Amino acid sequence: MNAGANWIADRCSSFDSSGIRKVFELAAKMKNPINLSIGQPDFDVPEPVKKACIDAIQQGKNAYSLTQGIAPLREKLQQRVDKRFGHSDRSIFVTSGTSGGLVLTMLSLVNPGDEVILFDPYFVMYPPLVKLVGGVPVIIDTYPDFRIDLKKVEAAITPRTKLIVLNSPGNPTGVVASEAEVKALAQLAAEKQIALVSDEIYSEFCYTPSLPTPADYNPNTIVIDGFSKSHAMTGWRLGFVHGPSAVIQTMIKLQQYSFVCAPQPVQWAGLAAMDVDMTGYRESYRAKRDRLINGIKDLYEIAIPEGAFYVFPKAPWGTGSEFVQRAIENELLIIPGNIFSQHDSHFRISYAAADETIDRGIEVLRRIAKK
Repeated sequence: MNAGANWIADRCSSFDSSGIRKVFELAAKMKNPINLSIGQPDFDVPEPVKKACIDAIQQGKNAYSLTQGIAPLREKLQQRVDKRFGHSDRSIFVTSGTSGGLVLTMLSLVNPGDEVILFDPYFVMYPPLVKLVGGVPVIIDTYPDFRIDLKKVEAAITPRTKLIVLNSPGNPTGVVASEAEVKALAQLAAEKQIALVSDEIYSEFCYTPSLPTPADYNPNTIVIDGFSKSHAMTGWRLGFVHGPSAVIQTMIKLQQYSFVCAPQPVQWAGLAAMDVDMTGYRESYRAKRDRLINGIKDLYEIAIPEGAFYVFPKAPWGTGSEFVQRAIENELLIIPGNIFSQHDSHFRISYAAADETIDRGIEVLRRIAKK
């Protein structure tokens, strides 16, 4: 009898390990891969941010912080949120990464049997987190253009619907929901008294004039954001959540018994990060997007991404998984779309890479476009 296997809780059998991690493990074994799989910036943390973290460590700011985060960071974030939204009841707290914020959101809002509406393609973490807390993922298809059809959302709502999750700019598609889509979704959630979570971790990488957020139209929207993508701090685990105070206070209570707090030195770095102008980085990534799309758009069906740093083309032949296997045989690491979707027709490219790597990837993608 395998005692260890028999001890595993039932909730853990409802989902598998992330397929993205499997690609990362494969990359570690290859000598010179063309790695367009990694969903993190290829630039380093800006120097003022690194210095602020080092200074905090050297000044002895290494103990636990308040669970909700250090006061200077919370106050600065609150000022920015209040200026943007002006809501009478919108509180903020600091999380251990946006992933920590997502976990706490699900724990705070979803009861066993509650339904959570997700849009396909979705960030790989969403369905497992819903299942982990006993919820039921309700998947709404957005193919082929990855746009939200409000009629589909209305049809999916039942008396068990508790939560809708929006991710814009989106991972894996890079698509930015339009103002009309966001406003209609926000108003529908308000009308039906359904919680609405807006995952805005890619908000700094938006190539449209402005980024619509449902919090502009529904004051009860819960917004999740952070510093991981915007300032290349993926390993530092610093995020934040803002929304109605009753929800935020519940999440803080749960953080006390789980993550405890975000790393204190990193919080001081986040405070410094808020004063760093990231415009140049964003424009650099806009150029990378254009470089990649211009290199393959004549051979691939692509919904042009307006944010994040991903392109989600349709495989020109076979399934997405079969196409990715061919790419890997040619030293190109990309992610099959079925990791993010109930479909196996697309694949994800991350252009968060050096231009030389992107160019090498374009060469392979052009070469293998025809079976």
